[in-house]
Amino acid sequence: MSAERFELPPLVDQHCHRVLSEVPLNVTEFERWLSESPHPPAAGTSYFDSQLGLAVRRWCAPALGLPAYATPADYLATRRALGPTEALRRLLHAADIGTLLVDTGLPAGDLRSGPGGEPVRGWDRRGRSSGRGGWTDDGAGYVDRRLDDGWAAEGRPGSRRPGNRGPFADPAPEPGTGPGRAGRHGDGSAGAAGTWLTPAELARAAGAGAFEVTRLESLAEDAADRAGRDTDAFLAGLARAIGRARARSVAFKSVVAYRHGLHLAPAPPSRAELWTAAEHWLLTRPAGGRLSNPVLARHLLWSAVETGLPLQLHTGFGDPDLRLHRADPALLTDFVRAVGPTGCPLVLLHCYPFHRQAAHLAAVHPHVQVDLGLTLSHVGSRAGAVLTETLELAPFGKVLFSTDAYGLPELYLVGARQFRHALTEALTQLAPPRAEWQRIAALLAADNARRVYRLT
Repeated sequence: MSAERFELPPLVDQHCHRVLSEVPLNVTEFERWLSESPHPPAAGTSYFDSQLGLAVRRWCAPALGLPAYATPADYLATRRALGPTEALRRLLHAADIGTLLVDTGLPAGDLRSGPGGEPVRGWDRRGRSSGRGGWTDDGAGYVDRRLDDGWAAEGRPGSRRPGNRGPFADPAPEPGTGPGRAGRHGDGSAGAAGTWLTPAELARAAGAGAFEVTRLESLAEDAADRAGRDTDAFLAGLARAIGRARARSVAFKSVVAYRHGLHLAPAPPSRAELWTAAEHWLLTRPAGGRLSNPVLARHLLWSAVETGLPLQLHTGFGDPDLRLHRADPALLTDFVRAVGPTGCPLVLLHCYPFHRQAAHLAAVHPHVQVDLGLTLSHVGSRAGAVLTETLELAPFGKVLFSTDAYGLPELYLVGARQFRHALTEALTQLAPPRAEWQRIAALLAADNARRVYRLT
């Protein structure tokens, strides 16, 4: 049974990013989006000569009417002739993704609120306003740090608000800040060339629905920008921002693996610890500085846990901003245990090369899920082997699909095709009854994500 013969539901891409509205069409600039490195390839080499580069040529060239593995020059010439709108449409439709959960932390800039800080209205796959997403700062679910060091929610503790599942806002697109490829998880100092599609524009181009995943570190940095050196204002503003984000988002996401590492104390900080850490950060933070303080990182993680929304955590490989040994999901074991009684779903993103460690956590902790987005695209022909190794321990109901696509729409198509191809190989290797293949495949493709994020 081939991947193309699976009668799967439309894929739910549970972790992805925005794409450029106009992709650079010379080989030198285009290929820089085929690596996690912010640097150009070494002299005499090309990022097209990689597993991801080959995957782009394999899966994307036919979507534009070319034979598989067309040369980069021929591919980009055809892309130029089609124009950005038609190329975008072909690539995204070929991916057959029905729902996008978009991390709005990239590229830099506030996608999450209107000029006065109010939540913006949502959009569906046709770009129509959903009329959902409004929320008041002191409404149900407002999270605050109490003086008695307890965590409390003004509403049902740990509960979710399924009535606020609205799709994205559609603010005006923002220009990039300079040439080159922006770091995926860094501070964006490399710049983000060109302009970016808004989540609503991305959803329309894909013929998909889109929902927001809010990055915790962005909320803290925005709150710090507004508070200046005022610690009380910062903590209060951050609490309000988390409350607003809870109402409009389907999940939170953290990149603490980049900023500090996953070797964190498992418990939430005390009020005294939190205030001292916040004061120190505000006093020493340069303009626009990123949050890397481990005490504040713990506060963010536990603030997200207390909302009851799923919490996505970057683990495993990525750009040079991280130290790989500090991104091993096994380092989260004590935090995972501490979160368990709350029931908050934890989603371990990417995971490679620690996918077996992540699979073990998913196997023994009911609230842990794993994801191989980014990984399956980058490991190319080994995608089936990596997915198989993950499914050795991880239950079929605990593995989610994502592309982690960013910048290039090609990465949506590559992620989707690599997943389908890997899924066939994994099911062949694991050898469940053939009658079960389609059911298991549908779990990974969409059903698990719909359950975890309560998508309708």
